[in-house]
Amino acid sequence: MPSTPVINLRRGHAVRHNGDVCVVIAHELKTPPRMASYVQMSVRSVATKKVSNLRLTSNDSMESVMLERIPHEYSYKDSAGHHFLHTETYDDVIVPQEIIDEVKDFLLEGQAYSLLFADGVVADIELPQSMEMTVTEAPEGVKGDSANNSNKTITMETGLVVQAPLFINPGDRLLIKTEDGSYMGRA
Repeated sequence: MPSTPVINLRRGHAVRHNGDVCVVIAHELKTPPRMASYVQMSVRSVATKKVSNLRLTSNDSMESVMLERIPHEYSYKDSAGHHFLHTETYDDVIVPQEIIDEVKDFLLEGQAYSLLFADGVVADIELPQSMEMTVTEAPEGVKGDSANNSNKTITMETGLVVQAPLFINPGDRLLIKTEDGSYMGRA
């Protein structure tokens, strides 16, 4: 595969590091004053699930690995792991807990996700841009406290904690941005 400059890599890209296929899980370009810029990134090995923190100059390159995105539907969790069902072939794929930890607040049964495969092994889960969720816990809004655009802390059905406007009540369906877990509006 071709070599890709590290400055062009983003979260979810697959690279080869120390002979192992890895997925970029964090990427940040840093430019300190009066110093050369560098890239601070974390990669997770697909085979061993070990996370490595790398600090590379902005001129460095890494070998890219082709990822295959296949739509799956989240089914359930048991002692073996989290089960995803291929929507066309009905094959059951078990995703290990190390990959689930990063997206656990956005897993809903019956929801469609894209599983990323590198060399035939699940490397990552790609979330949709936004998700529709139900509010399970929301404190009462204080009457008269709406003058200064205040928010309250609410809990969604997956356990995700979100800041939302005072008028949100338990049972409401909301759109949540998956990139940062923020409130987007009512669904």
